[in-house]
Amino acid sequence: MRTEKERVPLIGLIMATRVEAAPFIEALGLEASGETGLPAYKGDEIVLVISGMGKANAAMAAAYCCFTFHPQWIVNLGAAGSTKASHRLGDAFHVTKVVEWDRPLLSSEGPHLHFPHVLRGFREAVLATQDRPVIDRRAREVIAPWADLVDMEGAAVVQAARKLATPCVLFKFVSDTPDHEKEADVIAHIREFGAAFCRFVTDSVFPALRTEESS
Repeated sequence: MRTEKERVPLIGLIMATRVEAAPFIEALGLEASGETGLPAYKGDEIVLVISGMGKANAAMAAAYCCFTFHPQWIVNLGAAGSTKASHRLGDAFHVTKVVEWDRPLLSSEGPHLHFPHVLRGFREAVLATQDRPVIDRRAREVIAPWADLVDMEGAAVVQAARKLATPCVLFKFVSDTPDHEKEADVIAHIREFGAAFCRFVTDSVFPALRTEESS
Protein backbone atom coordinates (compact mmCIF):
# COMPACT_ATOMS: atom_id res chain seq x y z
CA MET A 1 0.00 0.00 0.00
CA ARG A 2 1.38 3.40 -0.97
CA THR A 3 1.63 6.08 1.68
CA GLU A 4 0.32 9.57 0.96
CA LYS A 5 3.90 10.76 0.40
CA GLU A 6 4.54 7.96 -2.13
CA ARG A 7 1.27 8.39 -3.95
CA VAL A 8 1.45 8.71 -7.73
CA PRO A 9 -1.30 9.19 -10.32
CA LEU A 10 -3.23 6.00 -10.97
CA ILE A 11 -3.89 6.85 -14.62
CA GLY A 12 -1.84 8.68 -17.24
CA LEU A 13 -3.98 9.80 -20.18
CA ILE A 14 -2.38 10.41 -23.57
CA MET A 15 -4.54 12.42 -25.98
CA ALA A 16 -3.51 13.89 -29.31
CA THR A 17 -5.22 17.28 -29.36
CA ARG A 18 -6.59 19.95 -27.06
CA VAL A 19 -10.05 19.64 -28.60
CA GLU A 20 -10.18 15.95 -27.65
CA ALA A 21 -8.77 16.61 -24.18
CA ALA A 22 -10.97 19.61 -23.29
CA PRO A 23 -13.99 17.64 -21.95
CA PHE A 24 -11.69 15.63 -19.66
CA ILE A 25 -9.83 18.68 -18.36
CA GLU A 26 -13.15 20.33 -17.49
CA ALA A 27 -15.04 17.30 -16.14
CA LEU A 28 -12.15 16.05 -14.00
CA GLY A 29 -11.11 19.49 -12.77
CA LEU A 30 -7.56 19.02 -14.05
CA GLU A 31 -5.07 21.86 -13.69
CA ALA A 32 -1.84 22.61 -15.53
CA SER A 33 0.90 20.54 -13.92
CA GLY A 34 3.56 23.26 -13.84
CA GLU A 35 6.13 20.83 -15.21
CA THR A 36 8.25 21.90 -18.15
CA GLY A 37 7.85 19.86 -21.32
CA LEU A 38 4.64 18.76 -23.00
CA PRO A 39 1.25 20.22 -22.00
CA ALA A 40 0.10 18.23 -18.96
CA TYR A 41 -2.86 18.56 -16.60
CA LYS A 42 -3.21 16.90 -13.20
CA GLY A 43 -5.85 15.89 -10.68
CA ASP A 44 -5.76 13.65 -7.61
CA GLU A 45 -5.57 10.40 -9.57
CA ILE A 46 -5.25 11.54 -13.17
CA VAL A 47 -2.56 13.14 -15.29
CA LEU A 48 -3.38 14.05 -18.90
CA VAL A 49 -0.66 14.75 -21.47
CA ILE A 50 -1.49 16.31 -24.84
CA SER A 51 0.86 14.72 -27.35
CA GLY A 52 0.17 16.33 -30.68
CA MET A 53 -0.72 14.21 -33.71
CA GLY A 54 1.36 11.37 -35.12
CA LYS A 55 3.38 8.43 -33.89
CA ALA A 56 6.55 10.28 -32.91
CA ASN A 57 4.61 12.78 -30.81
CA ALA A 58 2.56 10.02 -29.19
CA ALA A 59 5.62 7.95 -28.26
CA MET A 60 7.35 11.00 -26.76
CA ALA A 61 4.24 11.88 -24.75
CA ALA A 62 3.88 8.37 -23.35
CA ALA A 63 7.56 8.30 -22.37
CA TYR A 64 7.34 11.81 -20.88
CA CYS A 65 4.28 10.79 -18.86
CA CYS A 66 5.98 7.65 -17.54
CA PHE A 67 9.27 9.34 -16.63
CA THR A 68 7.74 12.51 -15.16
CA PHE A 69 4.61 11.26 -13.37
CA HIS A 70 5.11 7.47 -13.02
CA PRO A 71 1.44 6.47 -13.50
CA GLN A 72 0.32 2.93 -12.86
CA TRP A 73 -1.59 2.87 -16.17
CA ILE A 74 -1.13 4.54 -19.53
CA VAL A 75 -4.47 5.13 -21.29
CA ASN A 76 -4.61 6.36 -24.88
CA LEU A 77 -7.94 8.05 -25.55
CA GLY A 78 -9.38 9.95 -28.48
CA ALA A 79 -11.10 10.03 -31.82
CA ALA A 80 -10.66 7.48 -34.60
CA GLY A 81 -12.02 7.04 -38.07
CA SER A 82 -14.10 3.98 -38.90
CA THR A 83 -13.25 1.80 -41.86
CA LYS A 84 -16.83 0.48 -41.95
CA ALA A 85 -20.10 2.30 -42.55
CA SER A 86 -21.78 0.08 -39.93
CA HIS A 87 -20.01 1.90 -37.09
CA ARG A 88 -21.91 4.95 -35.90
CA LEU A 89 -20.56 8.34 -35.00
CA GLY A 90 -19.81 8.52 -31.28
CA ASP A 91 -19.57 4.74 -30.78
CA ALA A 92 -16.86 3.92 -28.23
CA PHE A 93 -14.56 0.90 -28.54
CA HIS A 94 -11.88 -0.84 -26.50
CA VAL A 95 -8.88 -1.57 -28.72
CA THR A 96 -7.58 -5.13 -28.33
CA LYS A 97 -5.03 -5.12 -31.18
CA VAL A 98 -3.21 -2.38 -33.07
CA VAL A 99 -1.97 -2.81 -36.63
CA GLU A 100 0.91 -0.44 -37.42
CA TRP A 101 -0.21 -0.07 -40.98
CA ASP A 102 2.72 1.86 -42.43
CA ARG A 103 5.48 -0.18 -40.75
CA PRO A 104 5.93 -3.56 -42.47
CA LEU A 105 7.68 -6.46 -40.81
CA LEU A 106 11.01 -7.26 -42.44
CA SER A 107 10.36 -10.98 -42.04
CA SER A 108 6.96 -11.03 -43.75
CA GLU A 109 4.58 -9.04 -45.93
CA GLY A 110 2.35 -8.03 -43.02
CA PRO A 111 2.55 -4.94 -40.78
CA HIS A 112 3.73 -4.81 -37.17
CA LEU A 113 1.11 -5.82 -34.61
CA HIS A 114 0.83 -4.49 -31.06
CA PHE A 115 -1.27 -5.87 -28.22
CA PRO A 116 -2.35 -3.54 -25.40
CA HIS A 117 -3.78 -4.70 -22.10
CA VAL A 118 -7.43 -5.78 -22.43
CA LEU A 119 -10.19 -5.15 -19.91
CA ARG A 120 -13.34 -7.27 -19.81
CA GLY A 121 -16.84 -6.14 -20.64
CA PHE A 122 -16.27 -3.54 -23.35
CA ARG A 123 -17.12 -3.42 -27.04
CA GLU A 124 -13.90 -4.35 -28.82
CA ALA A 125 -12.21 -3.25 -32.04
CA VAL A 126 -8.94 -3.55 -33.94
CA LEU A 127 -7.15 -0.26 -34.62
CA ALA A 128 -4.81 0.62 -37.50
CA THR A 129 -2.25 3.37 -36.85
CA GLN A 130 -0.31 5.33 -39.45
CA ASP A 131 1.19 8.81 -39.70
CA ARG A 132 -0.89 9.84 -42.71
CA PRO A 133 -4.57 10.66 -42.00
CA VAL A 134 -7.05 8.20 -43.51
CA ILE A 135 -10.02 10.20 -44.75
CA ASP A 136 -11.18 9.12 -48.20
CA ARG A 137 -13.40 6.09 -48.72
CA ARG A 138 -10.94 4.13 -50.87
CA ALA A 139 -8.17 4.32 -48.27
CA ARG A 140 -10.57 3.03 -45.62
CA GLU A 141 -11.59 0.12 -47.86
CA VAL A 142 -7.95 -0.95 -48.18
CA ILE A 143 -7.50 -1.03 -44.41
CA ALA A 144 -10.93 -2.50 -43.58
CA PRO A 145 -9.87 -6.20 -43.86
CA TRP A 146 -7.24 -5.54 -41.20
CA ALA A 147 -8.88 -3.10 -38.80
CA ASP A 148 -12.15 -1.51 -37.70
CA LEU A 149 -10.72 1.89 -36.79
CA VAL A 150 -7.85 4.14 -37.88
CA ASP A 151 -5.81 6.71 -35.97
CA MET A 152 -2.33 8.27 -35.90
CA GLU A 153 -1.11 7.52 -32.35
CA GLY A 154 -2.27 4.22 -30.84
CA ALA A 155 0.56 1.91 -31.95
CA ALA A 156 3.22 4.30 -30.70
CA VAL A 157 1.63 4.66 -27.27
CA VAL A 158 1.39 0.89 -26.84
CA GLN A 159 4.99 0.39 -27.90
CA ALA A 160 6.40 3.13 -25.66
CA ALA A 161 4.41 1.96 -22.63
CA ARG A 162 5.62 -1.61 -23.13
CA LYS A 163 9.24 -0.44 -23.33
CA LEU A 164 8.75 1.32 -20.00
CA ALA A 165 6.95 -1.63 -18.35
CA THR A 166 3.69 0.28 -17.84
CA PRO A 167 0.40 -1.45 -18.68
CA CYS A 168 -1.47 0.33 -21.45
CA VAL A 169 -5.11 0.36 -22.58
CA LEU A 170 -6.73 2.12 -25.54
CA PHE A 171 -10.26 3.45 -25.99
CA LYS A 172 -11.42 5.31 -29.09
CA PHE A 173 -14.67 6.86 -30.28
CA VAL A 174 -15.79 7.13 -33.90
CA SER A 175 -15.38 10.66 -35.24
CA ASP A 176 -15.82 9.85 -38.93
CA THR A 177 -16.94 7.04 -41.22
CA PRO A 178 -16.57 6.34 -44.97
CA ASP A 179 -19.35 8.90 -45.48
CA HIS A 180 -17.21 11.70 -44.01
CA GLU A 181 -14.27 12.87 -46.12
CA LYS A 182 -13.83 16.44 -44.92
CA GLU A 183 -11.49 17.44 -42.09
CA ALA A 184 -14.03 20.01 -40.92
CA ASP A 185 -16.56 17.21 -40.37
CA VAL A 186 -14.08 15.26 -38.23
CA ILE A 187 -13.42 18.27 -35.99
CA ALA A 188 -17.13 19.02 -35.69
CA HIS A 189 -17.85 15.43 -34.66
CA ILE A 190 -15.07 15.44 -32.07
CA ARG A 191 -16.67 18.49 -30.51
CA GLU A 192 -20.14 16.93 -30.74
CA PHE A 193 -19.32 13.55 -29.21
CA GLY A 194 -16.35 14.36 -26.97
CA ALA A 195 -18.36 15.01 -23.82
CA ALA A 196 -20.28 11.73 -24.13
CA PHE A 197 -16.99 9.86 -24.63
CA CYS A 198 -15.63 11.54 -21.51
CA ARG A 199 -18.64 10.34 -19.49
CA PHE A 200 -18.18 6.81 -20.82
CA VAL A 201 -14.53 6.81 -19.78
CA THR A 202 -15.11 8.27 -16.32
CA ASP A 203 -18.18 6.12 -15.57
CA SER A 204 -16.95 2.82 -17.03
CA VAL A 205 -13.25 2.74 -17.89
CA PHE A 206 -11.79 4.35 -14.77
CA PRO A 207 -13.73 2.06 -12.40
CA ALA A 208 -12.56 -0.95 -14.42
CA LEU A 209 -8.95 0.18 -14.09
CA ARG A 210 -9.30 0.66 -10.33
CA THR A 211 -10.81 -2.81 -10.03
CA GLU A 212 -8.00 -4.27 -12.16
CA GLU A 213 -5.36 -2.57 -10.04
CA SER A 214 -6.81 -3.88 -6.76
CA SER A 215 -7.28 -7.46 -7.97
